[in-house]
Amino acid sequence: TLERERSRREGRGLSCKDMKKGFLSGAKDGSSGKDASDSAESSSGPAPTKKRAEAPSSSSTQREAAEPSVNLSKQVPRFSLGPLRKSPVACLVLGMAGSGKTTLMQRIAVHIHNQKLPSYIINLDPAVSSVPYGCNIDIRDTVNYKQVMKEYELGPNGGILTSLNLFATKFDQVMGLIEQKADSLEHIFVDTPGQIEIFTWSASGTIISDMFAYSVPTALIYVVDTPRTTSPVTFMSNMLYACSIMYKFKLPFILVFNKTDVTSADFAIDWMTDYEKFQEAVQDEKAYAGTLSASMGLVLEEFYRNITTVCMSAVTGEGVEDLFDKIARAAEEYANVYRPMLEAKAEEKQKREAKATERRLQKMREQMAKVGGLDNIKAPKDEDEEDEEENEFKANPKGGFAAFEPDSDDLDDGEDDVEFANEAREGHAPLDLMEHLRIRQNAQRGDESDMDALNEILSNVNDGNVRID
Repeated sequence: TLERERSRREGRGLSCKDMKKGFLSGAKDGSSGKDASDSAESSSGPAPTKKRAEAPSSSSTQREAAEPSVNLSKQVPRFSLGPLRKSPVACLVLGMAGSGKTTLMQRIAVHIHNQKLPSYIINLDPAVSSVPYGCNIDIRDTVNYKQVMKEYELGPNGGILTSLNLFATKFDQVMGLIEQKADSLEHIFVDTPGQIEIFTWSASGTIISDMFAYSVPTALIYVVDTPRTTSPVTFMSNMLYACSIMYKFKLPFILVFNKTDVTSADFAIDWMTDYEKFQEAVQDEKAYAGTLSASMGLVLEEFYRNITTVCMSAVTGEGVEDLFDKIARAAEEYANVYRPMLEAKAEEKQKREAKATERRLQKMREQMAKVGGLDNIKAPKDEDEEDEEENEFKANPKGGFAAFEPDSDDLDDGEDDVEFANEAREGHAPLDLMEHLRIRQNAQRGDESDMDALNEILSNVNDGNVRID
């Protein structure tokens, strides 16, 4: 953690061009000699909060292309569903801006440190200035968010999305680090960007969530700002968004009502369990949104019945133990319900790929049968052979060709070729006709480009554009 902070103070980070050359290529020689995974037990708790150094201005010297403090140079294989064994539980923490997600991550870091639970913490927000907890892998060590905005001429949200997409292209290497310590880890907590739609509805979010889901038990933690949901309409908006996220990712879902030290979440639990109470609360809303919220309350009744809720305060720590109990239950739900679904999905995908491969092979067999097998497929000509043929067919001053002798293949193909050759020797055939003959010979040898040219000349003859003496 100290080494990563020192790296950021020195202004090291990867620009977009550096990522194109060698994304996540490994740590510098002067960086920490340990793999970040070696500090999983020691750094799982909160590290002393440090102020993040400002990046050098554009007028200063160019920032060196620095590799991340985590050594990600070792290539690892792609993950697939294997036999279920003891694995850490991955928790993807999502939440609206201002819901207290970062504070919740800090409380989680404090808890795993106090309880001595070896865990991994990953920060995926490239735009955050500082984080109040120690993270094992930080996207800011790899992607320079401001440089991404500058090079691609993007706004703040576009810069975050592009940075996350770049990081996701090599996320299998991050999974490789986790796999090395999987037997000794209890949890993996992933802090996502504050702009929730960037992770939820982007390709990078799907890639990252799928890689976790197909590797280890995975759950979603959706953080709700409780004081802001006291309005029935705002509450319904949050529930609809939570429902859409749950069905989009198809993973165990934990709904966390945060900031209960400011406003108790009892009203929200009552609205979720008793539709009549929600109906009474929404009656004061005279606008169309009130009527819609009342109708959606009935629609989401099944969602409320199967959802897991936690009421807690990230500031005081109240309810954090309940959160970890619900995470353990989510892991069991993953093993019993969601993993069989993922296995069936993976098996179906393999069958589709096998069928597609068989169709391509069958098509290749049919094409080979048409040409009579591999022996009749001629290799493409090299440049020297093409130059020799072109020299053979240079026209003489009379309009014919300087030297042309039809070979046995041409004679076998038809007597019309012989007539064309004889006319060429006597100088009666115009240049267009002899070009026709040359192209026809090459077409017979398998040159597709000359076959197209032959068809074009024949079309011109039929249209009367080419005169034959």
